[in-house]
Amino acid sequence: MVHQRASRAAVDGKLPVSKSSTGTFAYSRRLAFAAAAFFVTSTAVAHAQAGGAFAGMAGNWHGGGTVTLDDGSRERLRCRATYAVSGPGMDMVLICASDAYKFDLRASVVSEAGNVTGTWSETSRNVGGIVAGRGAAGNFQVVASAAGFNANINLRTAGNKQTVAIRADSVFRGADIALSK
Repeated sequence: MVHQRASRAAVDGKLPVSKSSTGTFAYSRRLAFAAAAFFVTSTAVAHAQAGGAFAGMAGNWHGGGTVTLDDGSRERLRCRATYAVSGPGMDMVLICASDAYKFDLRASVVSEAGNVTGTWSETSRNVGGIVAGRGAAGNFQVVASAAGFNANINLRTAGNKQTVAIRADSVFRGADIALSK
């Protein structure tokens, strides 16, 4: 009887199928799907962890904005930034200039569990201090402090666009900058 079914199936162009082979095929398909889903998920998690809090920021950026001085005057800025990201750390250089004003801001920071800490310097004025704040996933709110100087810095990155807003309590009142890669 088994041979009759097999020969009929061969004549019809179909292979005989047993319940155990169908179950094994379905199980194998589910197992392959689960393995693929696990691979995709772990690759995405590893990529996010590799870039850490500063993922997507690495590289060279350029753009412009405005600077507001203590007398309330505003000037247009041309800016360029470079971010070197290495694991949980990042080194930043932000250079902006107008016709009458220039700043060269550098920072080296580390992010751990959403806390950002590090050092900063403004080389054209020979001043520097510490950076502390919070942030992740391209959005950071930090305070740059030195003797007699505090500045709130908000940095927001989305894809190849970035905004930097700086508010200070000195001769330099603030800057609003838009950058792109």
